[in-house]
Amino acid sequence: MLKLTSRSSPALRLAAGMATAAPRIGDTKVAMSLLEKDAFINYQRIEDNLTIVRKRLKRALTLSEKILYGHLDDPHGQDITRGVSYLKLRPDRVACQDATAQMALLQFMSAGMDTAAVPTTVHCDHLIEAQIGGVKDLARAIDINKEVYDFLATATAKYGLGFWKPGSGIIHQIILENYAFPGGLMIGTDSHTPNAGGLGMIACGVGGADAVDVMAGIPWELKCPKVIGVNLTGSISGWTTPKDVILKVAGILTVKGGTGAIVEYKGPGVESLSCTGMATICNMGAEIGATTSLFPFNNRMVDYLNATKRHDIGKYAQQFAHNLQADKNAEYDQVIDINLSELEPHINGPFTPDLATPISKFAEEVKKNNWPQELKVALIGSCTNSSYEDMSRSASIAKEATAHGLEVKSKFTITPGSEQVRATIERDGQIGAFEAVGGLVLANACGPCIGQWDRQDVKKGEVNSIITSYNRNFTGRNDANPATHAFVASPDIVTAFAFAGDLTFNPLTDSLTGSDGKPFKFTDPSGNELPPKGYDPGQNTFQPPPADRSKVTVAVDPKSDRLQLLTAFEAWDGTTPTDLPVLIKVKGKCTTDHISAGGPWLKFRGHLQNISQNCLIGAINAENGEANKIKNQITGEWGAVPQIAAYYRDHGIKWVVIGDHNYGEGSSREHAALEPRFLGGLAIIVRSFARIHETNLKKQGMLALTFANPDDYDKIRPSDKMSILGLESFAPGKNLTLLAKHEDGSKTEISLAHSFNEGQIGWFKAGSALNLMAAKAKQ
Repeated sequence: MLKLTSRSSPALRLAAGMATAAPRIGDTKVAMSLLEKDAFINYQRIEDNLTIVRKRLKRALTLSEKILYGHLDDPHGQDITRGVSYLKLRPDRVACQDATAQMALLQFMSAGMDTAAVPTTVHCDHLIEAQIGGVKDLARAIDINKEVYDFLATATAKYGLGFWKPGSGIIHQIILENYAFPGGLMIGTDSHTPNAGGLGMIACGVGGADAVDVMAGIPWELKCPKVIGVNLTGSISGWTTPKDVILKVAGILTVKGGTGAIVEYKGPGVESLSCTGMATICNMGAEIGATTSLFPFNNRMVDYLNATKRHDIGKYAQQFAHNLQADKNAEYDQVIDINLSELEPHINGPFTPDLATPISKFAEEVKKNNWPQELKVALIGSCTNSSYEDMSRSASIAKEATAHGLEVKSKFTITPGSEQVRATIERDGQIGAFEAVGGLVLANACGPCIGQWDRQDVKKGEVNSIITSYNRNFTGRNDANPATHAFVASPDIVTAFAFAGDLTFNPLTDSLTGSDGKPFKFTDPSGNELPPKGYDPGQNTFQPPPADRSKVTVAVDPKSDRLQLLTAFEAWDGTTPTDLPVLIKVKGKCTTDHISAGGPWLKFRGHLQNISQNCLIGAINAENGEANKIKNQITGEWGAVPQIAAYYRDHGIKWVVIGDHNYGEGSSREHAALEPRFLGGLAIIVRSFARIHETNLKKQGMLALTFANPDDYDKIRPSDKMSILGLESFAPGKNLTLLAKHEDGSKTEISLAHSFNEGQIGWFKAGSALNLMAAKAKQ
């Protein structure tokens, strides 16, 4: 077990016959990253803040509370009530992936700043399409996306940001390898940013507008999260992996059970998990709607820090260990108990990441639900499961199959998480083991996990099954085929399934037939947590900011169809919105994929006008049960959602969207908020919101409102004309009123709740948070 140092007393001690102050944690300077020598870990701020907060709250604190409150902008005056208060926080760093970074940097350029206030990095991982193999796919992406990469390279150089070139790897793996540290606070413009919780860091996925705030030196605002404790006992072994912990938790909490909460893992079972395994669990916590997830500081984190040449951070964290674990008797809003010794491997899906089935019952469910039994493709890797440990365990399965003369029956792809992982598993033979059985190694990028997959083995609409070690499996997510049944499991289970080609296979109990005609059963997978020979860094793909940034010109072609400088949104005119048409009443699940599709649309992430042509095209219209077919309430004609929204806007008519439960779950993409705003929308009114999307809407000057009584959703008719009453006295905690005027002349009054605070109301009145920021920069 890790020896945790006792908390230092501020009392005086004698030295050389004189009273001197005891050393403070801040007296030691340790760089946050080997790549940022002048940016230091600020444990002293946490120590000082917590001294103040403890006196105020007079209670034990959870680990997540320690880290969050340790980053408060104003620990003296900040109201602190879980689930109620809005915390103003000072994150240590910002990270952006290339798809979201385009809009974030365009917004930052509009804010009037010349340097990012905190260390910030941009990572090129989303725009590389999986097609024929890693090397050729990367070369093709660099050619196709040249103007975007040039923009990102020049913008990061101009504003003092670190730039990870295409081929570097997936943002979350790069963060874990280089930037995450115990006790830190980070925001990232990707919903799986919580991956860094595997190193004891609070890391939250946000929209680009939040990133711009922090880059501009403005505190980041977060509704004070509740805390869900997951108590782990026993020890993980056999076919069970860390992935199965989060698959189980997702089944318990569902896709919205973690909303507004941080999931904090604890208990003796933590010690049996590797650092990268803990990162896997935190990564997929995004699928339960959690603000983030994290683990307490432990020996496995020290091992990983040492392996990635960050010995000083490991030693520093050991000195600060008293604040990197929960207080004894800390209270949680909910506690879940999981015995790792009894935990079975799980398979989740299809179509949702919270339909959790233990492997012992999965074959039965496949037959009962008539899911396609034949497995077409098995895919391992991604930001969730591409560690050295993951790859070496999967390679052990592949080697055992080779020993019995087998190749895969399904297509089998492997996505390394980073150039460092790729180079290391190539040196150590894992890539050779995968290729020997027919596996295809893809580029160090997101690829099929986010829909960047030029899939050719089935036609669109053809019913089929795939299984991945990814995190998200919404309809059409991986291959844009709504008929694909996508299941999520550990890399071990996915790899084993590739050799069976059959979803009813259970590698724990079932046998395969070797080339000699004899049956054999896989032994338990095995692999090294960390590479025995150390990591091979591979190619150097990092571009640090230049010493002299004055001569750098940001590359944006005015004629580009992929990049477009932003124009400020109009401020609220101060009048009561009346007789607004309902653009669409959305029925059922509406994720950010439905609101702003990925896949081929990723190329327009830096061009708001062009990408707005995908606005809500995946949402199901309650009026006819169809996607992307709505009625123009002015002309009576039917058409596509973006075109009718633009018609209203161009005729000076604002509009509203009516939505169902957990509207906007999924990816953090702020385009899902920017597009409705660009197309003239005023309000999104729903039963409930996913956290990140609600904040994103507010940032863009949209009214994000909820039915005070969720059943009032049923009272809205698609042909209604809407008036929103009470905006002249818009205030925190004060409901607004929706007046719905029906076609027959009758009217219905509905109470609308909201979570706007004073600052967010200011965003609405100014037209957007960016408008308010730019105005202050000019003062």
